[in-house]
Amino acid sequence: MMTNQTHDFTLAEATARVRIDELAPVSRFSLRVRPAQAATLGRALGLDLPDRIGRIAEAQGRTALCLGPDEWLICAPEAARDAIVAAARKAYEATPHSLTEISDREISYRISGPAAQELLTIACPRDLDLLAPGCAVRTVFDTVQVVLWRDGPQDFRLDVWRSFAPHVRALLEIGQAELAAGL
Repeated sequence: MMTNQTHDFTLAEATARVRIDELAPVSRFSLRVRPAQAATLGRALGLDLPDRIGRIAEAQGRTALCLGPDEWLICAPEAARDAIVAAARKAYEATPHSLTEISDREISYRISGPAAQELLTIACPRDLDLLAPGCAVRTVFDTVQVVLWRDGPQDFRLDVWRSFAPHVRALLEIGQAELAAGL
């Protein structure tokens, strides 16, 4: 005899409170440059490099996130990849830096809806009330290093290394189901 377990909730109920979507690929770069030269290199790349950790700057469809005193994450449409590489190469002699393409290393999930913040708290130790919309931070989700973006009050992005994505997605889906069940 086989046991069959049923639940009182549906996937539709789970996604009504919080939605998890994998986002389309983008060009990503890890940029290291001395803070004194950040403004010069930013102009060469077509955007201001923010000077405070967690701050974001956007221009021409490109986004720069300050991850550390001399470290930025640059995201742009895939079509902008070659232009960014060419601009960095041209600026290198006057402004030494390290620009490494990491596009294939990560994927991004959008977590949105009225229970998005609650879902993220299942495995993120950060106080998300302190993460203002329009900011992002490097943190952990369970034991996985991630970049967490807060795009709006109920709208987050989670950049995850591709090798850890199945683990993170599974945790998010378990949490989503638990929220729908009222656990």
